[in-house]
Amino acid sequence: MQRVLVMGSSGSGKSTFARRLSKMTDIPFVSLDALYWKPGWVASDKTEFRERLTEVALQPRWIMDGNFPSHLVELRRDACDTVIWFDLPRRTCMLGIVTRIARSYGRVRPEMGEGCPEKIDFEFLRYVWTYRRQQRPKLLDYFGGLRADQSLVCFTDRMQANDYLNEIALRQSQASIH
Repeated sequence: MQRVLVMGSSGSGKSTFARRLSKMTDIPFVSLDALYWKPGWVASDKTEFRERLTEVALQPRWIMDGNFPSHLVELRRDACDTVIWFDLPRRTCMLGIVTRIARSYGRVRPEMGEGCPEKIDFEFLRYVWTYRRQQRPKLLDYFGGLRADQSLVCFTDRMQANDYLNEIALRQSQASIH
């Protein structure tokens, strides 16, 4: 694992997972939200975002958190060696969003762009509510374009994600003993 895409619905836990995986593996963490959003929740210009995203995607190692299906999806898919997909139920993601808002309201989360504090955004909540119906089929098509040498890891609950990280930690500790 050198170039890892972490994808799935907002509120699924993908950012927390990606940061933890980055810390465990010393592979740089890249947040697409931080690349895209400017202070005050201003969207980046498409050309500017594509340039930043291309520069990052061409780096030798990264753990990239986020979807952004309309921006260089083929480049990211072709560059990665592993895709980790959080395919969690809507109720889990909605609870994750509500909990995140309650804990972080008014503050900038670590994976967000500077000057983008957590807020209540009904359009965003609607996006999460409709994610499985509207975005999931697009991701399934996207994953269909993976090559045989690329891995797809799917989590359907957060415990699977925690078990995966625990397995990596166990392998690392065993390797350091030998």
